[in-house]
Amino acid sequence: MEIPKQYSQIDQWKSVIFLYNSALREIETKMEVLNNEFKHVHNYNPIEHMKSRIKTPESIVNKLKKNGFEVTIENMIEQLNDIAGMRIICSFTSDIYRIADIISQQTDIKVLQIKDYLKNPKQNGYKSYHMVVTVPIYLSEGPIETKVEIQIRTIAMDFWASLEQKIYYKFEGNAPDYLIQELKACSDMAALLDEKMLQLNDTIKEYSLELERSGEVPDSQT
Repeated sequence: MEIPKQYSQIDQWKSVIFLYNSALREIETKMEVLNNEFKHVHNYNPIEHMKSRIKTPESIVNKLKKNGFEVTIENMIEQLNDIAGMRIICSFTSDIYRIADIISQQTDIKVLQIKDYLKNPKQNGYKSYHMVVTVPIYLSEGPIETKVEIQIRTIAMDFWASLEQKIYYKFEGNAPDYLIQELKACSDMAALLDEKMLQLNDTIKEYSLELERSGEVPDSQT
């Protein structure tokens, strides 16, 4: 992403934020279309809902300083991958990789980085699938590749992560060991719930297929 140098700092900032907001809208539209297609073709939508946000100026400054970078717009663009962030919440763990594959197969999306916290959870129990991608924003002077971080997780993972963040930040990053262990145990419970719900969903699908083969129709479809 390149912002014209002749712009003032304020104009550069506004241009950057405009691009990040546009990139989020671009990804959101793609996901909505794909979700609607699944609903139309398979009578099933893998995406429960989506959330998006732009990092606050304070958060951007703090992260640059924490990582040892001078606070400049150039460093903000080059060094930070999560200024524009989107969270995709899905029903089942199997949907996570399906959605990630769909995103990767988009011809105008370039995947820069993947962090699979499902296969390799964080020590505190955090699980999610992270992708850093670029999407072209077509302006009058041509396309500008703009970064977006996408997090894909189940409802249970999102519930755990949201509460973990609220609890953890009360201790300003210095939570006692017993609390970390309790949070890890809750993460294990959430994972068990995801596993059970996926098994239940597979059982229901198999039952429905058996009814179709036998010519019967479930009561809910009559």
